[in-house]
Amino acid sequence: MIAKMSLRAAIALAGVLAVAAPAAAQDSYPSKPITMIVPFAAGGSSDVIARLVGDEMGRALGQRIVMENMGGAGGATALTRASRAEPDGYTIVIGNSGTNAASYTIYPDLKYTNADFAPIGLVAKTSPMIALKLDFPAKDLMEFVAYAKANPGKVSLGHAGVGSSNYLICRNFVKAAGVDVALVSYRGAGPALNDLMGGQIDGVCDAATSLYGAVESKKVKALAVATPGRLASLPDVPTSKEAGLPAFEAQGWNALFAPKNTPQPIIAKLNEALKTALSSQTLQGRFKELSSVPPTAEEMTPAFVAGFVPGEIERYRLLLQDK
Repeated sequence: MIAKMSLRAAIALAGVLAVAAPAAAQDSYPSKPITMIVPFAAGGSSDVIARLVGDEMGRALGQRIVMENMGGAGGATALTRASRAEPDGYTIVIGNSGTNAASYTIYPDLKYTNADFAPIGLVAKTSPMIALKLDFPAKDLMEFVAYAKANPGKVSLGHAGVGSSNYLICRNFVKAAGVDVALVSYRGAGPALNDLMGGQIDGVCDAATSLYGAVESKKVKALAVATPGRLASLPDVPTSKEAGLPAFEAQGWNALFAPKNTPQPIIAKLNEALKTALSSQTLQGRFKELSSVPPTAEEMTPAFVAGFVPGEIERYRLLLQDK
């Protein structure tokens, strides 16, 4: 009888411990560094934003956030890894309109779906831009469009890979301008920009976040920014509407995600750290310099991203259906 009672007690205790262990792990989270996967090579807008936000979030959480750059397939390689990671809060990923929206149309055989990610919050809104090598024979956007129309297939525009947000900038531009250009795929915006400055390609489709330094130092020439108003950081760059192509208007974004089934208390801690990071005066100053716009309080929430992304998936399905 005593033996049976002891066995029952042991089973009951094991059950209590099984429930208590995850709860204790969540309470002590984070107890080690967190990996933030960046779906592109270093140097692009997603990478720049990830490092700025990661530093501030790490301070808020009391643990380092380590960047893991993983280029390939327009971000799909990295998103596959993130979707298969342990849902314990120690692996998160920064995604964008390409990796977490357009990719589902471009790559129908992806090994993951939107349901495989738990949103943490919107991180930043970015400003799409077209920039050319300095010696390209066009002084402004409409001259460039005219040149591209007169030389179909001969102008090259680099981007961060098919499925990336930069690829979507290119697609938006090509559709708005009605031009036939060669879209050159790279493993990230950084390598594309390096080749532009080296004269290997004619131009790039990118966000002002990663182009700012090269434009400011006159290593490339910016034709237009696809925003309703000019950027405070690059006031000499006209909007696409001012430059004569109002149909080329877009808004990029970045958001943080964790693997699905990540416990809600951990998502809440990560979201709180994100909010703290984005309220930092240092980060806000850097965002302003790089022409990135912090999200509103509502946009920072997991609930907002959960509702926002499906709409983006549909929007890019329509844009890319004639691909």
